[in-house]
Amino acid sequence: MKPIVIDPKKELVVRNSAGLLQPLRVPAFRNLLIADLVSDVGTFMQSVGAAWLMVSLHAGPGYVALIQTAASLPYFLLALPAGSAGDIFDRRRLILFTEVWMMGVALILAVLTIGGLTSPWLLLALTFALSAGDAFETPTWRAVLPDLVSRDDLAAASALNGIEFI
Repeated sequence: MKPIVIDPKKELVVRNSAGLLQPLRVPAFRNLLIADLVSDVGTFMQSVGAAWLMVSLHAGPGYVALIQTAASLPYFLLALPAGSAGDIFDRRRLILFTEVWMMGVALILAVLTIGGLTSPWLLLALTFALSAGDAFETPTWRAVLPDLVSRDDLAAASALNGIEFI
């Protein structure tokens, strides 16, 4: 692509954008984005379902409010260690591990709930564990973007990732 020079005196150069969907041509980025989208949808569904389950367990309103705390607290507590882990360990394996971790926790929660063995404290602990996996995955996923797409597509890949999260 030939750059477009906007102001020759200031040497401000803007490259032609290939479009927002350009990074989706990279199979690794596309597959990880789809997997992250599915994972995030599952996480959001779990948050709603956990609050609903807490109400159906006849726990008080304080317990229902603690669901959001259990879902958010891992991001606060684990942000720095998770970012460091993404720099120390192989990022792709860390992402895979966290996805497997979250799937395992969700499976345990589903089996216990279907079996009628879920208590308010167990639900809070498993919600925390599920969110801890997501808290570890998020900075690593953001850090792996430059390894997946070209520099020209990085802005579009970041935008797609942001759209996916909303």
